[in-house]
Amino acid sequence: MFRFANPEYLYLSFLIPVLIIGFIMLNIAKRKSVEKIGKLSSVKKMMPELSLKRSYLKFWITLAAIALGIVILARPQFGTKVEKMDKKGIELVVAIDVSNSMLAQDIKPSRLDKAKQILTRIIDERKDDKVAIVVFAGEAFIQLPMTADNQSAKLFLETINPDLVPVQGTAIGSAINVGMTCFSNNKNIDRAMVLITDGEAHEGNAEKAAQQAADQGVHVNVVGIGSLEGSPIPISATNNNMKRDNDGNIVITKLNENMCRSIAKAGKGLYTHADNSNRALKELQSELEKLQKGEVDGMVYSAYDEKYQIFAWAMLILLFVEVCIFDKKNRIFRNIRLFK
Repeated sequence: MFRFANPEYLYLSFLIPVLIIGFIMLNIAKRKSVEKIGKLSSVKKMMPELSLKRSYLKFWITLAAIALGIVILARPQFGTKVEKMDKKGIELVVAIDVSNSMLAQDIKPSRLDKAKQILTRIIDERKDDKVAIVVFAGEAFIQLPMTADNQSAKLFLETINPDLVPVQGTAIGSAINVGMTCFSNNKNIDRAMVLITDGEAHEGNAEKAAQQAADQGVHVNVVGIGSLEGSPIPISATNNNMKRDNDGNIVITKLNENMCRSIAKAGKGLYTHADNSNRALKELQSELEKLQKGEVDGMVYSAYDEKYQIFAWAMLILLFVEVCIFDKKNRIFRNIRLFK
């Protein structure tokens, strides 16, 4: 991966052809001035130590140094670098429902997209926390192990879709149990879990799993997403056709709010309803702020590494060479044709 952090400085490269044209015109003007004195060959004999090739070489070296300077200003970045950072935060597991009912659009742009927006905002605002991501439908999987790398967490969130879990259903109990395996053994830091689901087609044992998590000091917060009135289920995110039952009737999915409240109560956490406002985000953030923060350390992977130093050293070497080249011939280099 390669990019320029400040690409606007690359517009300065338009100066390079201007400088070349200016140099050519200046040399033409000099030649005409010399020809007023006499023939160029005769003038050269009068100044045997003067080297035109040296002046040309000095110009091209200076031009190359200017070009490198422009690249440095644009801040070239490529590759990745790893940084170790010590922070104070909590350990947070986010479990997101990816069943087909999450494609319903009673919450705009869809339940799933709204869920990803909420989680992205949470990760942005809680930069000192360690985060793990669990996805679930009929089964639950760890999408991202516990990490202090917030950027990676957001990248993983962007890729979440119903195709990640081929088995349909809403195995909330399994999601809680899988999420519990993501936490570290650090007892000096609070731990929490955030479940985002519509509770549709819920499969049992979720309350028991939430209570067991609470007994181990993990608060299980539930964000119910969807409307009580319900909405049709698109067959896919890119298909406007709606899911139908065996009789050809359009299937309507509704938020199972009672179930969501029951799970949050068993997990000694917050229940909040996500609608088309930011209320759920604010309530969830306020709840997480109550938790005790501890020392969080982890390897942070930066997407881009600064590489301007390479170009800076190259420019410095060119400028040094340019300074060492004199307009007049040097006895040391007299036998080297390049400098004659």
